[in-house]
Amino acid sequence: MRGARWAAVALSCGLLPAAAAENPAAPPPAYIAVVIDDLGYSLREGARVLKLPGPVACAILPHTLYGARLAERAQALGKEVILHLPLEAPADHEAGPGQIDTAMPARELAATLAYDLASIPHAAGVSSHMGSVFTQREPAVRALMQAIKARGGLFFIDSLTSADSVAARIAAESGVPYLVRDVFLDSERTSTAIAQRLQEIERRARTRGTALAIGHPYPETLEALERWLPGLAARHIQLVPLSVMLKRRSPEEAHGDRTRSAGPGL
Repeated sequence: MRGARWAAVALSCGLLPAAAAENPAAPPPAYIAVVIDDLGYSLREGARVLKLPGPVACAILPHTLYGARLAERAQALGKEVILHLPLEAPADHEAGPGQIDTAMPARELAATLAYDLASIPHAAGVSSHMGSVFTQREPAVRALMQAIKARGGLFFIDSLTSADSVAARIAAESGVPYLVRDVFLDSERTSTAIAQRLQEIERRARTRGTALAIGHPYPETLEALERWLPGLAARHIQLVPLSVMLKRRSPEEAHGDRTRSAGPGL
């Protein structure tokens, strides 16, 4: 009786979802956000991502053939749009048009960010594309965070392609809302490996309350997500937009897992 009474009070205060209040013995809520990176080059891939159920975020590369069109469609469907910002990678990796380099003066960096954002309408935030060189260089990252903050209302997602990334720390110091990737779904492009990563993201969400997964528009990844996403609610897991994840994560959770830092593209 005491548990039921507490649940009723918690529900009235907005501390519990209705389902948990009706069943006080239900497991605590677990929240997952999913981002699909590298969109913009293929309309077919992008259309399949947009059909994924729920608020799957779309990270779109700037100055791509279909980037603006996909961003407009994602916005119309209620899916968050993210500028997938090309950042300097090792010399043998080119991040793509609109890349921001560590050697850029702050004014040029800010102008490039503005140029990239202008190509992707409705961007709610910025995520790092490649960038294992850039995200380790504190002066460059600080200039980027200042430019992001100056735009107003944007958040930052560190894809964490380097375990030595300083992006989360400097975002916090700069007053930029941020998240850090927990699991890359498809570092290994096999159905078995992706299924294991999906199980891992569920475990993390149940243990810590939230988890952020990043994948790519590979056929194997999209097929796995098409099977996995519809069953989340039955397993007491809620798929949420990144804006909701930002509100629910503690500072400790927001720093992500640096033990699994390697991902597709550096």
